[in-house]
Amino acid sequence: MKIIPRPEKCRRVCHFPKTLEFVPAQDKSKKEPIILTVDEYETLRLIDKEGLSQEQCSERMQIARTTTQRIYENARKKLADVLVDGRPLRIEGGSYQLCNGGNLMCGVNECYKQELFKKYKKNTGDNTMRIAVTYENGEIFQHFGHTEAFKVYDVDDGKITKSEVVSTNGSGHGALAELLHAMNVDTLICGGIGGGAQVALASAGIKLYGGVSGNADEAVNALISDKLDYNPDVHCDHHDHEHGEGHTCGDHSCGQ
Repeated sequence: MKIIPRPEKCRRVCHFPKTLEFVPAQDKSKKEPIILTVDEYETLRLIDKEGLSQEQCSERMQIARTTTQRIYENARKKLADVLVDGRPLRIEGGSYQLCNGGNLMCGVNECYKQELFKKYKKNTGDNTMRIAVTYENGEIFQHFGHTEAFKVYDVDDGKITKSEVVSTNGSGHGALAELLHAMNVDTLICGGIGGGAQVALASAGIKLYGGVSGNADEAVNALISDKLDYNPDVHCDHHDHEHGEGHTCGDHSCGQ
């Protein structure tokens, strides 16, 4: 009888890492990077940065304490390899699910995502499509990481039923993806976008239509009509060094 392995439970991650790659100043040999997964990064952030115990970390990430201990030990070993051997470090992959602020038991009482989640919450059975566009003066802003506002559209039955301009409050890159995730945005239309931000969006389950320019309203209507001209291989020259593949619950059917 074939034994089917038990699906791995996704670990809840509060924030996507702001920096995805670290390289030694004198990396002449171009050594292979050490890969630190996002869930390993989260245990380091909670235990070493925030000062939580392993038990508290387990509660935040919604996993068993023994699992937390194993992930944390792996993360510390990888950091030791980086420091002692002078290896580059890259953060990517893992079994995780980004928190969108919907779980009020996370222990963070003043999380900005909680307020956004309550304001933009979708009820069960709500089939509204929510589209965000990088926005400036009616046009699609061309650099995702520097956008100061999104125009957010609700679409029902192929028609725009609501739209509003939302300030990013100076957020950038991964934090912007988290902001969109908390607002229950399904789809993003933008101009240029770096690899790291694309990974953050994929981790949040947000579909990307990049390389788009012109009027924001017209672009949304074109998307609704399945006529949007976009670049599936979009990249941003300022962020070619950011790369990696995210492993999220939505993409890899992690256990519940």
